[in-house]
Amino acid sequence: MAAHGRSALRDLFDESPTPHIAHPPRTHHRDFYVATDGSFRESGGGLGAVIETRDGTRVARVATTDTPPDNNVAEYRALHLGLDVLAARAPRDAAVGVLIDHDALASNVNNAILATQHPDGKSPRPISVPAATRYHWRGIQARLCGFDEVRAARIDSDQNPAHPLANAPERYRHVNRKPDRCVLPETPEPTASTEFPPPSRADRNGTGGGRASD
Repeated sequence: MAAHGRSALRDLFDESPTPHIAHPPRTHHRDFYVATDGSFRESGGGLGAVIETRDGTRVARVATTDTPPDNNVAEYRALHLGLDVLAARAPRDAAVGVLIDHDALASNVNNAILATQHPDGKSPRPISVPAATRYHWRGIQARLCGFDEVRAARIDSDQNPAHPLANAPERYRHVNRKPDRCVLPETPEPTASTEFPPPSRADRNGTGGGRASD
């Protein structure tokens, strides 16, 4: 259950591993959080996205039908869609937390972010992108570079609020009729200077460690 005055997405992000990137408390202060999910079925799939500010204000929800060739493509398309929607509503200096229930995609996002901070533009770990998703991956990378800070957290599908939107897009089509909103998050309360960061969550669930990054 979300704490009073805090976003459900922020709670999920705070408690989830961020593959290859250390996760101390001071980095939890994202301005926006976006959760995405894609579904694949032979009869047709869907894409879902939920965006909130750090204070819990809902910015947007998206549920749309789609016909991806497989689940990997569905996940990449969903993230591309979610970041496109967020980019139209958030300032360029925003810090963004991404929530995904696809292990490889979460790792690729964080490795791509670390690569932009490397003098030679090299990722600390290989980035392997399915061939059918390469154009969406290019779009994702462009969006990632359009924000001040980004990191991805890996969550379970049953915790992903975008999961029902992607799996039953026709049932949730009404969310697309909501008016566009450009909502800026409230300024966070200052944290105590004596707060000590916990060990990195990067090693949880066997995702491996990595160098810290803000």
